[in-house]
Amino acid sequence: MTNAIVRTIEPRAKDLGGGFRVRRVLPFHAQKMVGPFIFFDHFGPVDYAPGESFDVRPHPHIGLSTVTYLFEGAIRHQDSLGTDLVIRPGAVNWMTAGHGIVHSERTPAPEREAGQRMHGLQTWVALPITEEDCAPAFTHHSADSLPSFQKNGASIRVLAGEAWGYSSPVEFPWDILYIAIEAPDGASMILPASLAEERALYIVSGSARIDDETAEEGHMLVIAAGEDIAVEFLPGTKAVVCGGATMDGPRKIEWNFVASDTDKIEKAKQDWEASTKLHGTDRFPLVPGDEAEWIPLP
Repeated sequence: MTNAIVRTIEPRAKDLGGGFRVRRVLPFHAQKMVGPFIFFDHFGPVDYAPGESFDVRPHPHIGLSTVTYLFEGAIRHQDSLGTDLVIRPGAVNWMTAGHGIVHSERTPAPEREAGQRMHGLQTWVALPITEEDCAPAFTHHSADSLPSFQKNGASIRVLAGEAWGYSSPVEFPWDILYIAIEAPDGASMILPASLAEERALYIVSGSARIDDETAEEGHMLVIAAGEDIAVEFLPGTKAVVCGGATMDGPRKIEWNFVASDTDKIEKAKQDWEASTKLHGTDRFPLVPGDEAEWIPLP
């Protein structure tokens, strides 16, 4: 382990049902969060034949924002606010749960008929304590709305926060960093300490070197704070850097719920059970157009 790298996290395989498997990186027993990032799943690449589909039935969230970013494929997002849209590669879906939201993620009809390859990242960022109970919201940021530029042979897209003078339009009430890097021909660059107080480099595909340590696909390197870090991306590598300021205290995470107080999670569990029995409540309403199914409390 180099002085530049605090910790290397290897992914754990998780089956989310229906044969849909992900590589889960956060939370990790020795690293619960990196900045506000409390959950980090890498799914695919996976091929769906015509007639096959990816379907996550309606389910609830509190205390967080979900962030979806795709490299390949398409996902139809529907939620209890009435949102209904399809996300495609390069765009960002940013759903803030606040005191409670319900959403589903499914294969859009054209891709369900024709088949598709799916590959992407699903991350959750914890809301600051003062915003945990805010009103739910959803914002779609198209690929052309997110800053994209070239640096030292790499293509960089700023998904959230600010990097090298480029700012994402994403609004989040905490200092955050989320950038996507692609180096088809290889690239070398410095990740400056000024990017964020806490930073982690995740290798989506390919590999990268920091000092004498090589990170392969699926590995997350938690980077030392306060240091400028030199990174060499080998040809064909895709990666993301995530992080931000240290959060305002620890968070509890259980199922789809994140909170600073265990009582908030217990109340959310009770309210979701009530919603499934009553077919919707004020806190956890039905998803318009997707009312027939839901995921029960484990």
